[in-house]
Amino acid sequence: MDIRKSAIGRVRDGMQAMSARDPLPRLMTQLIERAGGTVLVERAASRPWASALFQGRRHIIALTLAGPDAAERSAAFAEGIEEAEWMLSGHFVADIRIDSRHPAPDGERMELSALTIEDW
Repeated sequence: MDIRKSAIGRVRDGMQAMSARDPLPRLMTQLIERAGGTVLVERAASRPWASALFQGRRHIIALTLAGPDAAERSAAFAEGIEEAEWMLSGHFVADIRIDSRHPAPDGERMELSALTIEDW
């Protein structure tokens, strides 16, 4: 799926079929805004997660930032992502990290993982 910053609404609309308890669509919207420019969503999946005290979801996301400035955008995207504030009503991001980041023929490819917890 080819996503441009101006098309974030289409991503949000396309992901509304997912469970209302899954914050992935809202997180994806914010990640795409953070990346800016042209972003290809290669994969975005989530699954339930629970511990003795908390419940939430584990997310795996693969993005390609495309364009001549992809390397610079990728570096800016990655900088400080662990401390970033995410607006997910009913949830909070307990952990987010970039698992891999490398050049691709059409830009910069990265894989992220995140853990969101239900905020009671």
